[in-house]
Amino acid sequence: MFTIHPVTSITPELLVAFERLIPQLTKAPLPTRDELQVLIDSPSRLIVARSPGETGPIVGAACLGVFRTPSGLHAHVEDVIVDESARGQGLGEALVNALLQIAREMGFKGVSLTCNPRRVAANQLYKKMGFKEWKTNTYWYDL
Repeated sequence: MFTIHPVTSITPELLVAFERLIPQLTKAPLPTRDELQVLIDSPSRLIVARSPGETGPIVGAACLGVFRTPSGLHAHVEDVIVDESARGQGLGEALVNALLQIAREMGFKGVSLTCNPRRVAANQLYKKMGFKEWKTNTYWYDL
C-alpha cells in the first residue's frame, strides 16, 4: 500500500510535500532546499512514504537523526509525520520500523525518541512498538 524510501535528492515535489507536512507536526519554519540538502549530506537519514506505490503522492516522512558526542554515536527518531489523509492506516508504524531497520544496518544497538504527551496516538504507538518510556527531564532554553 505505502512505499517507503530514502531521500537522496531534493525535488520540487519534496519541497511541496514538506510545505504540507511540517505544519501538521509543528509551527517551526519550513525547511529550505539548502537545509534539506545539509540533512541529506549528513550521517542522518531522511525517509518519505508514498501512497500508492512508487509514483503516488508523498504522504509521510521521518528522520533518523545521527550525531556524535564524546560518549559515542547516537541515533534519535525525529519528525515522524503522517499526512492527515493517511492516518490510521499503519503508516506511522511503518515509518518508524523503516528507521529502526536503518539504525540496525548502521550498527546502532538502540535509538531514542521524544514525543509530546499531547500526541496521544503517537505515544500509544511507540509503547506498542516496544519503546520504553524513560523517566527523565527534558529542558529547553530560549535563545
